[in-house]
Amino acid sequence: MSSRGRFAPSPTGPLHLGNARTALLSWLAARTAGAAYVMRVEDLDGPRVRPGLEARILEELRWLGLDWDEGPDVGGPLGPYRQSERLPRYGAALERLRAAGLAYPCFCSRAEIAAASQAPHGASDEGPRYPGTCRELSPAEVARRAATRRPAWRLRVAAGPVAFEDGVHGPVAHDVAAEVGDFVIARADGVPAYQLAVVVDDAAMQVGEVVRGDDLLPSTARQLLLYRALGVAPPRFAHVPLVVGPDGARLAKRHGALSLGELRARGADPRAVVALLAGLSGLAAADPHAACTPRELVGRFSMARLPREPAVLSPERIAALLP
Repeated sequence: MSSRGRFAPSPTGPLHLGNARTALLSWLAARTAGAAYVMRVEDLDGPRVRPGLEARILEELRWLGLDWDEGPDVGGPLGPYRQSERLPRYGAALERLRAAGLAYPCFCSRAEIAAASQAPHGASDEGPRYPGTCRELSPAEVARRAATRRPAWRLRVAAGPVAFEDGVHGPVAHDVAAEVGDFVIARADGVPAYQLAVVVDDAAMQVGEVVRGDDLLPSTARQLLLYRALGVAPPRFAHVPLVVGPDGARLAKRHGALSLGELRARGADPRAVVALLAGLSGLAAADPHAACTPRELVGRFSMARLPREPAVLSPERIAALLP
C-alpha cells in the first residue's frame, strides 16, 4: 500500500455535515491511492469529551459507508488509537525537545502575555503573539518560579517563513515567529498541546497524507516546525474548504443544519448524504435526487477537482435529505 491516510474526530460534539465531508474526502484520498486508512480519536480535551460519543461517531461514519483498516474499535499494529492512551509518547517527545534545548518552560498567563509589550493578536487558537518573556530565563530564575507555578512548555521558533505545498491551496507560507511566536507544546497541567500530539501521532502511525479542514491550515507551519525539531519527515497536507451557510458563516443550527446522527434518526438515506457531500466537493453534479455510496466515488476522486472556496449549503438542500 502507498501513503496512509487518517481521520481524527474529537468526541466533544456531534458529527456535522462539514466533519462528514472531511471524513469522506480523507477516505477517498486514501482509497483512491490504494492506501490504508486509520481512524484516530482525539480525546485529550478531557472536560469536553462526552461519554458514549466516540461510539456514536464511529457508528455514524459506518452508516455513511466509510470503513477503516486500523482504529480504536478494530485495533492495529500502530495503536493505541485514542490520544488519551498515548500520553507516554507525548511525554517522550517533549523530553527530547527539552534535552535538545528546543523547548523551554514558560510561566506566563494569557493575561500577562496580552499585557506584555501590547502584544499584537496572533493565531486565534494561540491568543496573542507570545513576546518571548520566558525565553532566556536563567536556571536559577526557572527554579525560583517553578517553586510557585507549574510551567507550560514552548517550542523555540526561528524567524522566517515556513513554506509548504498544500494539496488544495497550492503554495502556502506562514511566518510562525512573527504571527504566533514560540508556541505552547505542553500545558502547565501536563496535557500535551494539539500541535505536539498530532505530530507525534501522525509520525508514529506513518500517515503520509493528511486531509483536513482548512480551518487548520494556519496550524500546519507550526506542525512542520515540530516535525523538523523531532527529526521526522512530515506528511503531505491537503486542506479542504469548510462547509458554510448562505451567509458565509460556518454551517450551524441557524442554517437548518442537522448532525449526521439527527439525519440518520430522521430517516435520511446515507447515499443521498454522500451524494450531497460529493456535489459540494466537485465530485458529482449538484442533484438533490442523487444517491451514491463512497465506493462509487473512488474512481472520480482527485484533489485537483476540489474547490478552493467554501462550500455553500442551503437549508433547503439539507431539508431535501429528509423523507
